[in-house]
Amino acid sequence: MNRLWTLLTYLHSLAGPGVMLLYPLYASVVAIESASKVDDEQWLAYWILYSFLTLMEMLLLPLLEWIPIWYDLKLAFVAWLVLPQFRGAAFIYEKFVREKVIYKYGGAHKSPKSKNKFVDFVATNKGEQEAY
Repeated sequence: MNRLWTLLTYLHSLAGPGVMLLYPLYASVVAIESASKVDDEQWLAYWILYSFLTLMEMLLLPLLEWIPIWYDLKLAFVAWLVLPQFRGAAFIYEKFVREKVIYKYGGAHKSPKSKNKFVDFVATNKGEQEAY
């Protein structure tokens, strides 16, 4: 029984980095190489939310140490963000970040003209670089 508990402890320790970092890194590379923008949005939203979660965890660590199941709650939440069946990162980004922050305080998503200017700028610079 003692060995089983030790094995479960090691698997639990490996689940966090696997779910929070390894799979998202792999899926992000696959998303960059694919032609679809849907998966790009999912993984960009994930990295934004994961960065925010990590920052908040660092700031609130003295309080979170008093919650014994904090790591398990964080693992379950990040699994919901990561798993493609749920698309939790894209959901939270659409419902909270885009609606509350971007539209309230302004940003590049507000007017399509600013996006087109950036695309034109990048396309122009890319064409100039190919000429050399």
